[in-house]
Amino acid sequence: MAVQNKEALETPRLATADIGRDVGLLLAKLHAAGSVLNNLALADFELRERSFSVLTLACSGLEPTQRELADFLSLDPSQVVSLVDGLEKRGLVERGTGRHDRRAKIITATDEGRKVHQQARVVLEEGERTQLAALSEAEAAELKRLLRKALWGVEATAP
Repeated sequence: MAVQNKEALETPRLATADIGRDVGLLLAKLHAAGSVLNNLALADFELRERSFSVLTLACSGLEPTQRELADFLSLDPSQVVSLVDGLEKRGLVERGTGRHDRRAKIITATDEGRKVHQQARVVLEEGERTQLAALSEAEAAELKRLLRKALWGVEATAP
């Protein structure tokens, strides 16, 4: 892992081109590298980044609907149905009836889902520290703050 991390910190020759300052490319590359780390870490839990995202939101206490999950995660609703089906089959989440709209299906974590989520979260946080190793703790927090602000236009209070 140390070799990969060292390579990740070296500036590629092509990064000196104008595209190396393009926010879309930078975000895409950061996401791609993070996805690789996340999926490797999540393999021990038989999860992938997308299914973990659904599980995380199911553990949030916000009782998201399948539609909200699709919108928030920028996924097609059919992809969310498939992800929820897989998590439900493993006993990690449950579908329930929406309080305000009985046609809506809310997704909540089971006790087992919360347990798996908590264990996987610890591993993912280590992966995030590896990915952002070139940043101080304060810089990593600032990066997250700025990304939330760029996405939602607000100073989000989430950690």
